[in-house]
Amino acid sequence: MNAAAHAPTGTLMHPGALGQAQPHSPRSSNHHGSHRHLLTRDAVAAPAKVDAIIVPTSRPVAYLENVVALAKHHRCMLVTLCSRRSSADAATALAEHAGVEIVAVDIAEAPPSLIPEFRTTTMLRGGRFDRRTDTSLKRNLGLLLAAVAGWERVVYVDDDVVIPRPEDLGDAVGLLDRFVGVGLAVGGYPDNSVVCHAYREAGGDQDTFIGTGALAVGRESFTSFFPNIYNEDWFFLLDDTGLAPSAVTGLAIQQPYDPYRDTMRARTEELGDCLAEGLFGLFDTGHDLTEATVGYWRWFLARRRRFIDEVITRVTDTQPDGPAKLRMIDALKAARGRNRLIDPQLCVDYLTEWRADRQVWRDHVETTRRGYGGQPVQKLLADLGMLHRYRPGA
Repeated sequence: MNAAAHAPTGTLMHPGALGQAQPHSPRSSNHHGSHRHLLTRDAVAAPAKVDAIIVPTSRPVAYLENVVALAKHHRCMLVTLCSRRSSADAATALAEHAGVEIVAVDIAEAPPSLIPEFRTTTMLRGGRFDRRTDTSLKRNLGLLLAAVAGWERVVYVDDDVVIPRPEDLGDAVGLLDRFVGVGLAVGGYPDNSVVCHAYREAGGDQDTFIGTGALAVGRESFTSFFPNIYNEDWFFLLDDTGLAPSAVTGLAIQQPYDPYRDTMRARTEELGDCLAEGLFGLFDTGHDLTEATVGYWRWFLARRRRFIDEVITRVTDTQPDGPAKLRMIDALKAARGRNRLIDPQLCVDYLTEWRADRQVWRDHVETTRRGYGGQPVQKLLADLGMLHRYRPGA
């Protein structure tokens, strides 16, 4: 059986899709370089009030200066969810000095029961695909706080993202009556996986998508959740069949970072990148989640490996010799090696558990929301022994 046999009906197959790489063409027949057409652009609505800016942070407090200024501009609550090199005390002091109302939480202090145990996390724990970060935990905690507080419109902003025009946040939340999520377009350093970064740097036509670097979310979406996997924000934007109505507006500037610093980044991204790119590849061709079968994943994973091989060839042919080139190739080989460990059935099983987790989270949010009956978020913090982290603005 040839590789095209498991392609979803209606997918355009090019000659290169069966392994004939075209290293110097800006587009690859083994990869969808853009999913931007799935988003609504140029949507217009009256600006609305931002209730809170939520910032998962792990960097020193200086990285919060931009979001403190944003919160001051919008006269809204700032929520900082801190770990590693960040601290709730430092964030609180910075916000207090600016007269900004803040809830600052050290994640290490948050009771484990605050967030339910997800099946998607359990099934990967301790194995090669275990993602040992707290990013999704922080984002989900932000959703829970928003639901308890009764906020209607919140914006996630990463601590290494700058919003040049603060009014873009008001424009984004103004669209939430029509969309599940509204992201700001990513400028500055592109926000992509390691493999897609290398593809772009080697001349490939690679776009960016919206994500929680700068993403407005409305009350009705607080019952979606962020699984503990790379591209968790893409999963957040899904409904039971595909991508929920989503839009892009404004501009967010991503600060530069080194995606090739070590090979671990590429390894830990690969499962999430395969799952997300595989699903969005279905959406690109007019299909939905029901077609993500074992056969489809077998076809897609082989196609992904051909793409990585192609990117290695592109990098080899186009990049100047030196340590930077070697690090790029090492990262790509690490991604390819991790890809070979992904079983098509694992992809199907993950999506099955993800659907179950969606209901678990929905029930958890609704139960918690009812339990606090619209009381201020300070009540939840008091019950958790974290009320000292709340500081009203000036």
